Amino acid sequence: MQQERLIPLVDEGLGNSAYLLDTGDGRALAVDAPRDLRALRAAASKRGLTVAWAADTHLHADFLSGAVQLAASDGAQILASAAGMRAFDHHGLVDGDEVDLGGLTLRAVATPGHTAEHLSFLLLDGPAPVGVFTGGSLIVGSAARTDLLGDDRTSGLARAQYASVHRLAALPDATHVWPTHGAGSFCSAPPGAARTSTIGAEKTGNPLLAAADVDAFVAQLVGSLGSYPAYFRWLGEVNRRGPAVIDTTPALPQLSEGEVRRLLADGAVIVDVRPVADVAAGHIPGAIAIPLRAQFATWLGWLVSPELPVVIVRNPDQDPADILWPALNIGFDRLAGELAGGMAAWAGEVTTTRLVRPDQVDAPVLDIRQAAEYGSGHLPGAVHLELGDLLAAGDAVPAGPAVVMCGHGERAMTAATLLEHTGRRDLAVLAGGPDDWAAATGRHLQDGS
Repeated sequence: MQQERLIPLVDEGLGNSAYLLDTGDGRALAVDAPRDLRALRAAASKRGLTVAWAADTHLHADFLSGAVQLAASDGAQILASAAGMRAFDHHGLVDGDEVDLGGLTLRAVATPGHTAEHLSFLLLDGPAPVGVFTGGSLIVGSAARTDLLGDDRTSGLARAQYASVHRLAALPDATHVWPTHGAGSFCSAPPGAARTSTIGAEKTGNPLLAAADVDAFVAQLVGSLGSYPAYFRWLGEVNRRGPAVIDTTPALPQLSEGEVRRLLADGAVIVDVRPVADVAAGHIPGAIAIPLRAQFATWLGWLVSPELPVVIVRNPDQDPADILWPALNIGFDRLAGELAGGMAAWAGEVTTTRLVRPDQVDAPVLDIRQAAEYGSGHLPGAVHLELGDLLAAGDAVPAGPAVVMCGHGERAMTAATLLEHTGRRDLAVLAGGPDDWAAATGRHLQDGS
């Protein structure tokens, strides 16, 4: 099989790859397609392909699967683990089952660990392995996290993951490795790793495959696990039941200032997606700033309940589709709408937030990055609280004036607006990150926790 027949579709925000495989007869296989099918549909249309099969390696916790949508709109057959007990029509597979892709063969390989029902899919051209879609089993430089089903199952799943990755490592060295989770994924991919690999490369360079035994493997894997977004706790079950089919083009209803005020009185949340400088210059009191970028969905799902009405504030040059589809991808199906006309239409009070340059840090620093980021280098004396823990931190949040910082400024502005919601008015946001501060001041960062 020619490698160019496989089209990886990378979501930089969630850190994942979906795959579109041209089977050579006008049909295609989609693997781990997200609910946001824009990139996949564009790739299929460009090549004149019809998606005939939609395979899911596991019950995803970090995004809603697009398989049900592909079945409804394209007539695709859904391929997934029988052990997943999915509540919709699908071809349930067990270890060793094979599916004829019209000249190529897809073989199910049981690889529990990341989830209990996890399958990898080995692609065969005749008897020869070509590559394996490994989902959240063997990934580039690591293996995906095993704590998504609860602390009481983490160790057992890590032991299963040990057996699974070693089973995959027994494939021929030339076999391509096509994982779903990659750099940037909260499913535990190492930073900076390539998106794809080979079995031979992983046997040489994956530190987990070098673990002396299962106990060492478990200690190494579990010890590397950081925090993960709140929505990971419920999306797997939504995927088991099957996400709702989207029948119409999503749109943001236009809301007047009066309608926004009424929604706020009823408990709605305002999410301001404008750039950091615009939010700093003036935002609606109580709004949560989540600047629109690749990671928008992650922080929306981590910090906002999908049960609450959400009102969007955006700039005219920000595409509503780039807000709606990432939200739909993580189960936010009920955005109430957007403030018609944006901030220019808001006649009420606004809150401003002071921005400071790296050479202007004039107060104690609150660093809200992930623990691994903080440990790799932070300003001396900086207090550390992860953004995802901020609302529950209570007294751990330092009182008094503070400069909130992250890697660039976006997450820091989110943190500042969350704290402003609790009544804080003594916060500034660092426009930059620790490396910018070090360069501007000539001082050294501090390592460790």
